[in-house]
Amino acid sequence: MRHPPRSVLLSTAGAGALIAGALVPVVSAQGATPACTVEYSVTNQWAGGFQGSVTITNNASALSSWRLAFDFADGQQVTRGWNATWSQSGATVTAANESYNGSLGSGARVTTNFLGSWAGSNAAPTAFTLNGTTCALDGEPPPTPPASPPSSGTAPALHVSGTGLVDASGTAHRLLGVNRSGGEFMCVQGHGIWDGPVDDTAIQAIADWKADAVRIPLNEECWLGLSGIKPEYGGAAYISAVKDLVTRVEAHGLTPVLDLHWSYGQYTGNSAGCSDIHATCQKPMPDAQYSPSFWASVANTFKDDPAPVFDLFNEPYPDRATTDPADAWRCWRDGGTCPGISYEVAGMQDLVDSVRGTGSRNVIMVGGLAYANDLSRWTAYKPTAPAGNLAASYHGYNFNACASESCWNSTLAPVADQVPLIAGEIGENTCAHGFVDQAMKWFDAHNLSYLGWTWNTWDCSSGPSLISAYDGTPTAYGTGLRDHLRALNP
Repeated sequence: MRHPPRSVLLSTAGAGALIAGALVPVVSAQGATPACTVEYSVTNQWAGGFQGSVTITNNASALSSWRLAFDFADGQQVTRGWNATWSQSGATVTAANESYNGSLGSGARVTTNFLGSWAGSNAAPTAFTLNGTTCALDGEPPPTPPASPPSSGTAPALHVSGTGLVDASGTAHRLLGVNRSGGEFMCVQGHGIWDGPVDDTAIQAIADWKADAVRIPLNEECWLGLSGIKPEYGGAAYISAVKDLVTRVEAHGLTPVLDLHWSYGQYTGNSAGCSDIHATCQKPMPDAQYSPSFWASVANTFKDDPAPVFDLFNEPYPDRATTDPADAWRCWRDGGTCPGISYEVAGMQDLVDSVRGTGSRNVIMVGGLAYANDLSRWTAYKPTAPAGNLAASYHGYNFNACASESCWNSTLAPVADQVPLIAGEIGENTCAHGFVDQAMKWFDAHNLSYLGWTWNTWDCSSGPSLISAYDGTPTAYGTGLRDHLRALNP
């Protein structure tokens, strides 16, 4: 779905505000405030790679442009950055402002982030200059990078075999479960990370429906800790919360499906969800500036755990920005400059490459056009996936164009004959379950996977909400999914 029913979008001004962390200028022994202060931290680290964050505070007169420089002592290399133009010569790294964040008033701060490689050790830089002036270091030590979680040993290690999913023993496995919305919107709206409880009791309530999978929508700006996200809800805090939830879901034997739901990039064309450049709504395509970095970081975090499944982008709709279907499918696969979309797009191939470039072999889901409802040319344009483990994703609601058995037979069945097909979202806006009953029957007959939208206590008349309480009490709509799952696995 494009909009959680209880979502209250931030204004553009609010979303663009700079991070207001607890960074206090360091005062020298003489009592003089330094011209600038820098806080450097490693927000995520894995074997051979890491994600870094640098926050600059300007304590002197206003700047119209800025250039930060520092040296790495252990041979680290910056591989990708954002919120600045990053470059490196030998050990010396520079980060220069982008056109949109060059103005840095007195007392203002800016955060820029990067991905890097390391070997042996990864010591933090000890000296920074801003426009040639030496900055003081923030007195707080950088946070300890969260460790990669081990597999719980309970959730199955999945891979693709032929046109289906199988576990480590080769036993066929379908993903039958629910979506757990919240991680895509709460953080960017400044309200928290999850909408409602995600503790063991709450996850057990999902398991009690005989579900075996939970799809977890995420926000790329929150994961990367970009400007505008409160520090307590972004970066290391957000990553840690997602890892905790994944571990908890796996401990209950459920497969976590991690989904890039809301992303960066301004789109005001046909069917725009919002005019905000920030990740406060569903955009037509992922953005080249941040989405590949998001997936590189997510994949690095979970690549040693074979249980999570990666859903690359919630609901692509480049077809709403152009009248040429071939242009829309090329945009979907290849990205770049796309008709009707003002920002540079990351195509599905770019995101697959970002995941596989980390060494991750996790199963990858790729949704089609028209909000993942149109898979008519999916096989013709499907991205190349080194190591295989590629699945198609379909979203089906009673109000979609492809919401009948005849359409499923003509467009979904041919895809399912080539790759695993997973309905990442099914639902209806009627507070009943006639459509989902029909959809589940068809998917069962074809041995396919499906996940209901959504395990949140919203009013089902304003959006498909499965429950009225987090103890698993179903709505009239949710009763259909609950009873069906229990009948499949009594």
